[in-house]
Amino acid sequence: MIVGAGPTGLVLALWLTRQGMAVRIVDAAAGPGTESRAMAVQARTLELYRQLDLADAVVAAGFPNPAFNLWVGGRRRARIAFGEAGAGITPYPFLLVYPQDRHERFLIERLAGLGVEVERRTELLDFEERDDHVAARLRGPQGEEIRAEAAWIAGCDGARSVVRHQIAAGFPGGTYSKVFYVADVQARGAAATGEVSVALDRADFVAWIGYDKDGRGRLIGAVEEADDVDEAGKACRFEDVSHRAMTDIGLEVERVNWFSTYRVHHRVTDRYRRGRAFLLGDAAHIHSPAGGQGMNTGIGDAINLAWKLAAVQAGRAPDALLDSYQAERRPFAERLVATTDRVFTLATAEGGFADFVRLRIAPLFAPVVYRLEAARQFMFRVLSQTLVSYSEGPMSQGRAGDVRGGDRLPFVATVDNHAPLSAMVWQVHVYGAPRPDLEAWCRTQGIALHRFDFGAAEAEAGLARDAAYLIRPDTYVAVAEPDASVANLEDWRTRHGLTLGQGAA
Repeated sequence: MIVGAGPTGLVLALWLTRQGMAVRIVDAAAGPGTESRAMAVQARTLELYRQLDLADAVVAAGFPNPAFNLWVGGRRRARIAFGEAGAGITPYPFLLVYPQDRHERFLIERLAGLGVEVERRTELLDFEERDDHVAARLRGPQGEEIRAEAAWIAGCDGARSVVRHQIAAGFPGGTYSKVFYVADVQARGAAATGEVSVALDRADFVAWIGYDKDGRGRLIGAVEEADDVDEAGKACRFEDVSHRAMTDIGLEVERVNWFSTYRVHHRVTDRYRRGRAFLLGDAAHIHSPAGGQGMNTGIGDAINLAWKLAAVQAGRAPDALLDSYQAERRPFAERLVATTDRVFTLATAEGGFADFVRLRIAPLFAPVVYRLEAARQFMFRVLSQTLVSYSEGPMSQGRAGDVRGGDRLPFVATVDNHAPLSAMVWQVHVYGAPRPDLEAWCRTQGIALHRFDFGAAEAEAGLARDAAYLIRPDTYVAVAEPDASVANLEDWRTRHGLTLGQGAA
């Protein structure tokens, strides 16, 4: 049972259904959202969307935003072209702008195509765990009480998660004193392009995300006086927010199509799992929207958990595999919250020192950093989430070349080595010549062995000649074995109690 039909819950339902699990997805709302706070679909999400043949359709429906600009004191100090920074790193070297409301409708249609409908106006009241299932009480569309049972329950139900409260998970963190505003607008001016711009000023900032090249876009900024906003984060009009940073970059808003304010929190739950209950997305972590990471992180949670649930439910893995969900995803969420907290604090802090950093240090430092190819690539990897790694997690082992167990498999554009990853199965990759005993081991396990030639592109990507890379169903490397040792691969498999092929355990 999936509680919550936002992008996180919908992706979890899609990935579980694709792997043969029956799912029930409920949502208290009457329909999908009509307002959209999440706009950015990062490259790593698009890579994972290839598994269900979603990526091309999402890219076609959205707007590939080609560059990031930093403005300080009315001048553009730096520009990083995503296509240059991400070239060779991913098939999707851009920031895709795809509003969440449209994104949700797209995922709902795909889920319906698999025979699963979202149960609307259906609210989770509570649940209790039994020996081999969860028994839940729901309130239906007419106010009727519904009893339901499921093997597992996934809380994708947002910051006020009923599932999180039910399992008594903590949600430590805090709330910023300032208040964010978001506005969908029609604008003109030097910054009103189909790119991303961030403008810094004295205790003021504004971020512009272009929807197209004709001046349509999203503005994000901070309300100067939080006293003008009620406890729910509602109140002022667009006319009431500071326009100083907008004016500095010549951004003139001609029409406001939608405007909202809300308070910004930074929290990570202390428990992603209790027994048969799991927390994902905003139910597990919330943070400032700096960098457009929130929705993508929730989708990453869903795909990380989905293959593990499917394996355990099918008897191909022990229950202990599910503990690796928290072990892998919580450290990433903590780092993300800490990073976005620092960025947001720097952009909105008041006082002379903060102004000095924004208006004096940033203009000197940013152009130097952006001229360095390695720095540009690193920033793209962080933003795109292609740098996310589980190398410190309990399921990861070894290193071959620059690739560690737990890392995302590097992309090699010349051969598109990510193409086989569209199958949600275990597989082995060898770049060079596979050993005969490795081929025999893969046949015994019932998994595919994909062989690629080794050349300059593979070496540049950090892969090692003739090494064996055991790839998980969620496309991360589980084991990077430099000598392609079958003994080491088999030891890892038996230690974790896994059946790698799709047959019965």
